[in-house]
Amino acid sequence: MHFEIRVQIVIASEPKASEAISMLVGDCFGLTSFGLAMTANLDSNVMDLLLIKPADKKKVYGSLSSSLSAIEPPLWAALIAAYVRDKGYSVAIIDAEAENLSPEDVTKQVSDLKPILIGFIVTGSNLSASTWNMTGAREYIRALKAGSADSKMFLWGLHPSALPERTLLEEGIDFVCQGEGFSTIAELLRRLKEENTADRYDIPGLWYYDGTSVKSNPRPPLIEDLNGLPPAAWDLLPMEKYAAHNWHCFGSLDKRKPYGVIYTSLGCPFNCSFCALKTLFGSPGIRYRSPRKVIEDIDFLVKNYKIRNIKVLDECFVLKKGHVTAICDLIIERGHDLNIWAYARIDTIDEGLLEKMKKAGFSWLCYGIESGSEDILSGVSKRGFGRDDIKAVAEMTKSAGINVLGNFMFGLPQEDFTTMRQTLDFAMELNCEYTNFYATMAYPGSQLYEEALRNNIPLPKTWRGYSAFSEECLPLPTKYLSSEEVLKFRDKAFIEFHSNPKYINLIEKKFGHETVEHIRQMLAHRIERKILKMLR
Repeated sequence: MHFEIRVQIVIASEPKASEAISMLVGDCFGLTSFGLAMTANLDSNVMDLLLIKPADKKKVYGSLSSSLSAIEPPLWAALIAAYVRDKGYSVAIIDAEAENLSPEDVTKQVSDLKPILIGFIVTGSNLSASTWNMTGAREYIRALKAGSADSKMFLWGLHPSALPERTLLEEGIDFVCQGEGFSTIAELLRRLKEENTADRYDIPGLWYYDGTSVKSNPRPPLIEDLNGLPPAAWDLLPMEKYAAHNWHCFGSLDKRKPYGVIYTSLGCPFNCSFCALKTLFGSPGIRYRSPRKVIEDIDFLVKNYKIRNIKVLDECFVLKKGHVTAICDLIIERGHDLNIWAYARIDTIDEGLLEKMKKAGFSWLCYGIESGSEDILSGVSKRGFGRDDIKAVAEMTKSAGINVLGNFMFGLPQEDFTTMRQTLDFAMELNCEYTNFYATMAYPGSQLYEEALRNNIPLPKTWRGYSAFSEECLPLPTKYLSSEEVLKFRDKAFIEFHSNPKYINLIEKKFGHETVEHIRQMLAHRIERKILKMLR
């Protein structure tokens, strides 16, 4: 028999006690899911900080929102919550996406909690998805304002960091937090609680409007030692609600839950023209956590939430061999039965590493292949490996018993129909266990975005238009192709690849007939496109 017990314990001045007591009570009752809410101030009925993960999934992913995409635990919300809670403040998280809460639902919860500060954490399955979710965030902000919420409000995410002034003015928000946010948010909360603080908003990373003009502060320094960050506050999230991507569980599609995420590093040392990640951290670069800290996270998720499906959120996990090997050794040592996926690079993989990763439970590796044209790859900072290297590594990965997820892009700046067809043909030759085809978007904060502004290249009229799966999607045009031509090719390529008999035979052999039927059902969901409707 399954049952759930929820207990609220009020603790004064002991922010770290919440997680410890949660684990203790969970152990005593043998619970698979145990949520513990904590109030850090015994004398206050007011919540200090409320973090909200807005929902916009149905409009961002369209008809594929339930069959394909994951519902991922918002790691950044959990990390920021843990950091602020560690400073002695009371914190709560509302994941409107996981809980399927409307703006009106969230407004009612906010009125009950009466938080001093509300933060909207605008992220997605990857950090570039921050832009996709801005339209949805706006609906929640407006609902809270209409509900006469007295709380101060801020926006955090890659998109707000890329366009802080525009975001501040467009969204009518009190603050934009630029950068990682840890020290910025904690210091803002401290000053809001101290009524007579001079220079109240002179805080690194904070942007605000003083009534006459936009004010900014320099970025705060990055957290140098990631080992010093407290563990993510998973106890504040509905962990039973999260589900893995469909392909992550090919062969066991009924076991997409429970699902967890971990991180072993922050940042990326590369500078691809289509990527905006550096905007969040200020510049390219990477910082690592110790393998011991990583395994503590995995142990916690396995023990407390019975999680088997795990995503490594690092932008490129397989980059530093010793780091990967050490983490794998610790997983193997514990004997965890896991189904993990992570991002890797073609030029950082070898047979020995793949063998160890497979033994540790890595079932999928995602390679950013991007294009099948050598000339196109060289134009977007993807130097260092070519088609022959890609084929060799894909085959090596499959031979190790690890499934390959291939990421490809159509519509890079010098693309024409010939190069896009080369990419599709190359994808079909590789025949990865799953393949993503993206239309190139000029995300705010990327080099492509700046070039588009300089050259008056049309960009999406709404932030939702940056989603590859949305009805409003408007890809970047190329030197030779219109946005419509790129998008039409992309949509046809997705269907052509995943309905190809060679691919279907692979899936039938590896994962069984049920997965083949699932793919066919997925392909039946045709994405509506506004710009393509106009051509009919």
